[in-house]
Formats: sequence, structure tokens, C-alpha cells
Amino acid sequence: MTSLRVYIGWDQRDARAYEVCAASLVKHASIPIEIIALKDWELRARGVYWRPYQVDERGQMWDGRDGKPFSTNFSYTRFCVPLIEDFRADPVVFCDADMLWRADVAELLELAGDAAVACVKHQHRPPEREKMTGNIQTVYARKNWSSLMVLRPGRCAGLTPYAVNNMPRDWLHGLRWIEDSEIKGLPEVWNWLEGWSDPGLDPKVVHFTRGTPDFPGHENAAYAEEWRAQGSGIRHQVSGTN
Repeated sequence: MTSLRVYIGWDQRDARAYEVCAASLVKHASIPIEIIALKDWELRARGVYWRPYQVDERGQMWDGRDGKPFSTNFSYTRFCVPLIEDFRADPVVFCDADMLWRADVAELLELAGDAAVACVKHQHRPPEREKMTGNIQTVYARKNWSSLMVLRPGRCAGLTPYAVNNMPRDWLHGLRWIEDSEIKGLPEVWNWLEGWSDPGLDPKVVHFTRGTPDFPGHENAAYAEEWRAQGSGIRHQVSGTN
């Protein structure tokens, strides 16, 4: 069986989040997976990503195309996945680094079926003005839809090099690059937003949208102990990852 490629966003400010995410994914997977860290500078070196940005005196990043603030180095690089995959037919997965997997990714693939894109269709309007370590919290349509996606790259033709590097945030994160009929909704347990989603649900993937438990002020978030337990004993490199 061909390995499922899972792309995980990478931000050097919280490499621990990536490690925990990758380790929890491997722990529960019943199928062969190849985990790939989606690193900004590697994509720039490959010539598939050149979107400009600036960093202000507070450390806040600002996009050079639409002038909007963004929080992580993978805010836009996720949309390079179909390009990296050369628009092949086989499904791949992208997820943010600040996630804790508690279920088998094979189950997620089965739910996605043959959809071009499958994601949790959140109605997320966070009340916080800041997240992580002081980054601006923004609200826009379809927020967090793109934070965990099962993609069939061959049917994501709208994500051209021009689109990825020039189109505005709301168009990209709003999945305006594909017809709505091509986007399959997934149960919320597959992208359970800490501090927002129904606490009565039993998450299959916990998403620490406000900050992972290693950030000050988030030590007591729901599932923080589970996140720390997963992270205990992890070395700097998770087996089987890039």
C-alpha cells in the first residue's frame, strides 16, 4: 500500500507542537503514513512559494499582498500542497501543527471518501483579540476550515502558483478556489476547537487554536495533560518524518 502523505504546518517558534502532532498521528495510524513538515524556507528555495510578508516590532507578521495579519509560517504555505504533489490523484492530508490526534487517520480518509476537499465546516467567530503569544486574532468567513483538510490535489486546480502567491487571505482560507459542491463536511470531532467546540463531544483531533499547552496562559487548556503526556519522551525528531 502506498503511504498516505500528511503535511503538517511548521513554525520555528513552536517546534514542539509539530513534534506532538506528528507523534500522536503516528501513534493512532493503522496505515502507512509519510509525514512532511511544511517549511516556508524550503518551499521558497524550491520556487513554489514567494509570497512576501513583513514582521513588525511586536513580532506580528503581515501579509505583503492584502496587508492582513497572520499568525504562523504555514498560514499560506498549506495551499502549496497540490503544487508539491504535482496535482496527483491520490488523497493527502494537511493539518495545523497545534493539533493532538486521538484517532486513526484511516478513519478520516474513509469519511472523506472521494471528495475533492473534506473539512469541518466551522462557524468559528472567536471572541479573543489575541492568541498564542500576542498575535492578532482575526475573524473571517470559514475560519479554520483550512486547518485540517483531506485533499485530492488533482481536483484542486484552482490553487495555481499565481493564486497561492497573490490571492487574498479570505479567498484562500475561504476555499474559494474550488466549487462549494466539491467540499465535503466532516463531523466536528475531527477538528475540535479548544475553547470553542462543544465540550460534550469526544474529540478525535483536538485543535489548540488559542495556543498549545506549552504557551504561557494555556497550560490548563482542555486536553493539556494528554498533550503533555504525548510529548513526554519525544526527541527532537519524530521517527518517519522529514
